[in-house]
Amino acid sequence: MYYELYIDVFFAVNFMMDAILLMITRKILGCHAAYLRIYAGALTGAALTCLVIVLPIPEPHVKLVLFHGPVSIAMIKTGLGIPWGRKLFQGWIILYISGFLTGGILQFFQQYVRTGSLFFLLAVAGYYTVSGIWEVILRLGQRTNSRCKVILYYEGKSCTVEALIDTGNSLTDPVTGNAVSILDKKTAGRLLGNLLPETLRYIPYHSIGKTQGVMPMVTLDKMTVICTGEKKEILGPMTAVCENGLTGEEFQMILNPDVLIGGVNYGNKGSSTTSI
Repeated sequence: MYYELYIDVFFAVNFMMDAILLMITRKILGCHAAYLRIYAGALTGAALTCLVIVLPIPEPHVKLVLFHGPVSIAMIKTGLGIPWGRKLFQGWIILYISGFLTGGILQFFQQYVRTGSLFFLLAVAGYYTVSGIWEVILRLGQRTNSRCKVILYYEGKSCTVEALIDTGNSLTDPVTGNAVSILDKKTAGRLLGNLLPETLRYIPYHSIGKTQGVMPMVTLDKMTVICTGEKKEILGPMTAVCENGLTGEEFQMILNPDVLIGGVNYGNKGSSTTSI
């Protein structure tokens, strides 16, 4: 028994799937790699995969090691620019879990697919499906770690607050669509000082007991979220100021969980550098 392999079709399919998996991995890790870099990584992965296929290596286990070792790592390094270390290993794990999920979705619909164009359409649909699954997993994980420390930075000043990750907080900026967290008035005054009115925007909200209201909102320089020893840095987070104070005195901030999807992870509490 033998198989005919059309290397051009094989390359095209691998390029497309590698690009999808890299985009999913980028989204989960919160990398800032541009699409051009993503495509360069997918091109690297597809080209190296084709090269290993045509190499006259008689031992199949050697090719297996090459596929899942150097080829995958080269693809991640090229496509996402992740430095060597723990985050690269996390990217490798996420890449393969995403691959299994995407492969399962495509395998399920394979019996109904008879044309190449429909296959590509399903692959794109698989990207959004797997991305949604990852977001659900992240949200479930966030529920078990609802308390955290947050370091806020604004114009050279910083302060550390206790924050509550509230899955019921779906506040978003109507202009940009970005997630908005809420800071208590006392802490905001300490960090922000006397802001000029033209630096503020007002965002509408509604809550229990108040059907409609507005809160002043400012974009901070960045904030660092520390949960269970892990740090995540979010650049330019939008923060509204609750003028009536937050419920309870044990925390000074309510984090929108959507803020934590993405961002830049950089190790444990002892780390002081950011890897982007």
